[in-house]
Amino acid sequence: MFELKSYQQDALDALKSFFKRCRMTGDIDTAFEQTLQDNNFLKTPYRAYSFDDTPYVCIRIPTGGGKTVLGAYAVSTAATHYLSQDFPIVLWLVPTTTIQQQTVSALKSNPDYTDHLNRAFANQVSVYDIADVNQIRAQDIGNKTIIVVSTIGNLRVTKTSDRKVYQYHEDFEPHFAKLSRQHPFYDKLETVSEDDVSENGLTVNDIGKIKYSFANLLALYNPLVIVDEAHNARTSLTFDTLKRVHPAAIIEFTATPNTSTTNGSNILYHVSAAQLKAEEMIKLPIILTEHINGWEEAVRDAVLTRDRLALKAQKDIDYIRPIVLLQAENKNGKVTVEVLKKCLIEDHNITEDKIAVATGTQRELDGIDLFDPNCPIEYIITIEALKEGWDCSFAYVFCSVKQVSSSKDAEQLLGRVLRMPYAKRRVIEDLNRAYAHLATTSLAQAAKELTDKLISMGFEEMEVATFLRQQDANQGNLFGQVDKDDAVNSRAKLTPPSLMVEVQDTIDTTELSEEERSSIKISEVDGRQVVTVTGKVSEPLKKAITKVAVEDKKEIETSVDRHNLSVHAALSPAENGVKFTPLPRLCVMVQGELELVEKEVFLDVSGWNLLDYPAKLDYQPHEETTSFLVDVEGKKVKYNLAHESQTLNLNLAHTEVTQDELIGWLDHECRQSDVTQREMTSFLTKVVNQLLQIPSLTLTTLIRNKYPLSRSIQELVSAYRQQAMTKGYQQTLFANDADVLTTYDFSYEFKADNYPTRPPYYSGSYTFDKHYYPQIEDMKSSGEEFDCAQIIDSLTPVKHWIRNLVRRGEASFSLPLAHTNFYPDFIVELQDGRILVVEYKGKPYETNDDSAEKRMVGELWASHSQGKCLFLMAVKKDDKGQDVRQQILNVIG
Repeated sequence: MFELKSYQQDALDALKSFFKRCRMTGDIDTAFEQTLQDNNFLKTPYRAYSFDDTPYVCIRIPTGGGKTVLGAYAVSTAATHYLSQDFPIVLWLVPTTTIQQQTVSALKSNPDYTDHLNRAFANQVSVYDIADVNQIRAQDIGNKTIIVVSTIGNLRVTKTSDRKVYQYHEDFEPHFAKLSRQHPFYDKLETVSEDDVSENGLTVNDIGKIKYSFANLLALYNPLVIVDEAHNARTSLTFDTLKRVHPAAIIEFTATPNTSTTNGSNILYHVSAAQLKAEEMIKLPIILTEHINGWEEAVRDAVLTRDRLALKAQKDIDYIRPIVLLQAENKNGKVTVEVLKKCLIEDHNITEDKIAVATGTQRELDGIDLFDPNCPIEYIITIEALKEGWDCSFAYVFCSVKQVSSSKDAEQLLGRVLRMPYAKRRVIEDLNRAYAHLATTSLAQAAKELTDKLISMGFEEMEVATFLRQQDANQGNLFGQVDKDDAVNSRAKLTPPSLMVEVQDTIDTTELSEEERSSIKISEVDGRQVVTVTGKVSEPLKKAITKVAVEDKKEIETSVDRHNLSVHAALSPAENGVKFTPLPRLCVMVQGELELVEKEVFLDVSGWNLLDYPAKLDYQPHEETTSFLVDVEGKKVKYNLAHESQTLNLNLAHTEVTQDELIGWLDHECRQSDVTQREMTSFLTKVVNQLLQIPSLTLTTLIRNKYPLSRSIQELVSAYRQQAMTKGYQQTLFANDADVLTTYDFSYEFKADNYPTRPPYYSGSYTFDKHYYPQIEDMKSSGEEFDCAQIIDSLTPVKHWIRNLVRRGEASFSLPLAHTNFYPDFIVELQDGRILVVEYKGKPYETNDDSAEKRMVGELWASHSQGKCLFLMAVKKDDKGQDVRQQILNVIG
């Protein structure tokens, strides 16, 4: 059964939290700000773009991250937590006709999407291509979830009479038959104009009447809008187009969102390439080899790479047949499809049955299952991008004989070789990587162009520095000097990063240090003078190179900055196979069994049972014109009232809903993993019976407002659970008879290849030499927390340290709190093998309850470690007037 990856679930949780806040408060700006804060993203202002009451947000996810599946799950998330509809109408917008066809097919037949949608909407889901919307029946509205897939171009016009979606069609008449002028959306609808007359029999007498069009049908029911590849949809014309359909909410998905201040997207959640790698979705790093001695060399090494990978794949537990994607020049170029195919057959003895050509005129992949073990294809030659939706994770090697910068298709083809077979990390390290062999006429140009392509695919510059590794084309063994499959050897064999710059004059080295002069080599390649720098480029060296470089100053500065990032990444302990000492975990003995301390233990110890708590909900709707108020344990929460056309049926087979049916629906919506169905049903029955004792509440009232009721009950259950966890937390860890251990029987390990960072990354001028990983997440270049990290990095007793990630699953170290987890700021490995955990607190937070709880559990963990672990809650100045450096040294001893 399909399961979401952690980053996908986290993105949906962020969307859920955002929508719930919008629904409860009506304040989209604050909901956006709080959701960013919850997920440790930089604070950015929400921009409404005149969609004042319509949430309009973007999920940023790199190529290969599963945007379509996230979109499918986002439909149910929005329906439940914002729209409060059993069966919404969804307009799903894509950039091209091909993607439109692929999306329709996926939503109709791919079980990864259909299974979820059918579960979420009781098997009442209909998916339509925009061309077939006249098949939507009036009785389906409100009784089925309707998803219409269209290109945005079908709707994006200045003159609506020019598109069928805006045109009158008699098939839509039943949808408007009972529409009255009193309908709240009546004035939003487009009317028949002079331009529409004579269309489908309309006359001048129809001018001014409501037009029976699909666009008006959408506007009537306020659709949820999903926008795929949303960076293509940020113009003023697009905004005007979306306003015409009066969306209830808009959710964008893209790898490269528009971030300008004038029309940039509201990025609610950002998935990084490192997260995709950690979730085993993509192959990284990319091993790049530049070939300046002709395209034949690039093809030769691509063939050799595939052959070597094929041998390694034989040792894998799953069937893998590595495939090379070759990008040829078009028919008036030198290296055409025919030339490439001839080269493979005649020069490399590749039989013709192993080669497929996929171009506009030759479609040799049609009907072919590349995953079939009986399929012989090992090489695919194309010119342009393979059709959208084409996907074969067996593609490992990308070989281009044309300038990458001149081809937009190179970006898409590169994305094809990044997908991981079976979305599962391979046992053999070389099968976790992608390979690129690029023919180039300019030294270092291919690396620069490939970097640009990766950034346009959603990678950050810091990620490219870590995951793009250059290989020397003259190195005899493409996989290194030592034939080992383990990660340590494969890291060590990579070529050290070097920067090559073409110069027009001799570089002046008089102002350079001896170390700087020794890092450069001057040579002549094809009549051009080239400076090669190994290692970091200092500021004086950069200035000297810039003065004589062929490229302009801005280009050189960009190249140097990227090179220095790559050098820094290559020097990190994680990239060189060094292991970080494991950490013992906080455990407790429960009934003679050793248990890792988690929230389930707290609930077990407290004897959590929902029926032990009062089934009483203080719930009194106060009917208003557009909203009602619900009082939940003293907290007033405002919900929008659904229009009568959106009133929700609980059982489509009955015209009246019974109390038992309401309880059954609530049981489905409020289901909890730690509450049995018997407990929940009994609790819900008591809650509903209690509410019906209130004279002003009727069963009809509860049914009309079932979504707010469901949310209120879930909040009540959550409040009771927190009470139980607080009780269990104290009993488990701090009672006199608590049997607590910090033990390696349950240990945590920071893995070298699992550090799923996401922006913002540290980008200051100070170089942290001892950070275990190449990237440092969420670290400003100044301030008290930066000062603390700088001090840790400078101390002699420190071997390595890690900026701990927050809520990143197995990539985060945490200690338990009563209601959540505590993710300390810094994890430090000392030279003597001990572990120091440091949490830094600024002045406003030094003594609050949260800091006190964290200090208690941190000191508890350290005190039971038999001296192997240390904990410090660091502050700028402690009670003795000691600074952070002295506080750390005192703890270390």
